[in-house]
Amino acid sequence: MGRLEDKVAVITGAGRGIGREIALLMAREGAKVVVNDLGGNTDGTGTGKIADDVVAEIRAAGGEAVSNTNSIAEVSGGEALIKTALDAFGGMDILVNNAGILRDVTIFKMEESDWDAVLNVHLKGHYCCSRPFARYIRENNRTGCRIINFSSVSGLYGNFGQANYGAAKAGIAGFSRVLALELAKYGCTVNTISPGALTRMTIPLRENRGEKVEQSELDQGGPQHVAPICAWLASAEAAGITSEIFHTGRGSVAIMQQPKVIKQFHKKSGVWSLDELDGVVPQLMEAKKANVDAAEKAGATIEI
Repeated sequence: MGRLEDKVAVITGAGRGIGREIALLMAREGAKVVVNDLGGNTDGTGTGKIADDVVAEIRAAGGEAVSNTNSIAEVSGGEALIKTALDAFGGMDILVNNAGILRDVTIFKMEESDWDAVLNVHLKGHYCCSRPFARYIRENNRTGCRIINFSSVSGLYGNFGQANYGAAKAGIAGFSRVLALELAKYGCTVNTISPGALTRMTIPLRENRGEKVEQSELDQGGPQHVAPICAWLASAEAAGITSEIFHTGRGSVAIMQQPKVIKQFHKKSGVWSLDELDGVVPQLMEAKKANVDAAEKAGATIEI
């Protein structure tokens, strides 16, 4: 018996890449899967029927799956996605918000349409799917559910030429923390993935720098390395683990530090003067450096 036997999982952007690998693995672990994908290009344009191909693959392996091609950038699309799960399988337990697009360009050249398209698919898309699922959980007292959201180092650290993508991914991390609080009473965990994988969205970034991606790199750093932690977080073993950010890919799995005050000075009376800040801010920066150094040492790779 698989880890996800009798569970119903909805995975957005599951026609290719990371989403596809998650869908296939969850199906192998016994979940009934709704494969959502608009079938578009990496910039969000166009449509296709690639979700049907993944469904066929799951069924050929003896699993259960249905497809959904609604846009998750619209509230109606998110609602239709949840309805697909309920109509096909009579319930829903797992939501993986994975769908995304890229419109990479520096802020000097970024058009409003580039900003809106990326924020709509990533950040708004998480809302559009999570809200109807959260309401379903509350209205049916559906306990033990899982939401797995997708952030990125582009938002958590920053990345040149990705202001729209980085803003959306940073927003998803904050969105996840709030959702974890709001759904805790129902035993629903909400965790965030920061993936590192070679996919159709990231390979062109390498190629644009004149770097050739070899098959050996795909074997060691492909989307199949992101799927396991997602399936694990969806399982019963992950009960109680919530509001965390896991970085995974290329054979690694790590937990990331959350925002936290490192050092603090309090002035008993009055407003800080600029002269006083001359003495305090350097101490804060030194504390920040020591914290970063300690985190880097603690986060060093452990080979197993």
